[in-house]
Amino acid sequence: MPDSAAVLMQQLHDEHAAALWGYCLRLTGHDHARAEDVVQETLLRAWRNHGRLDESRGSVRAWLFTVARNIVIDEWRTTRARSELSVADVPESRESTDHTDRILLSWVVADALLTLSPDHRAVVLECYFRGASVAQAAHRLGIPEGTVKSRTHYALRALRLALEEMGVGA
Repeated sequence: MPDSAAVLMQQLHDEHAAALWGYCLRLTGHDHARAEDVVQETLLRAWRNHGRLDESRGSVRAWLFTVARNIVIDEWRTTRARSELSVADVPESRESTDHTDRILLSWVVADALLTLSPDHRAVVLECYFRGASVAQAAHRLGIPEGTVKSRTHYALRALRLALEEMGVGA
């Protein structure tokens, strides 16, 4: 009987490898060697976290793309920390008009928001997505301002944890 992790990895490769490769090429400014390293590291992390890769918990492709993006950002930050930052060091995706990163991140955040309780999700939506002040959010939700502040604090902690569990680095 085949190992479930091996079957999952074969399925991941079959369904997502081509898209992941193209995405990593764009992230690395079409540097084939770096893109190969990023794809390999992403798939290694997927193998190590195969228990988290369940479509019912969110998009597997979004998870893979987020991990790849985080790997490139971590490399970029390490490079920046070692030397002076120059315009040439900025990954192409930051200058690109391609909105793939923004779309993927919005999917991941939407999935993470669904893990919050309805009360916590409501204050996050009011304060961060609708731009309401604490007083406005309290009025709209029919709760005291102190409750808005408290729920916001705990909601953001829960959201951070959910994103970390989804493989999104802080």
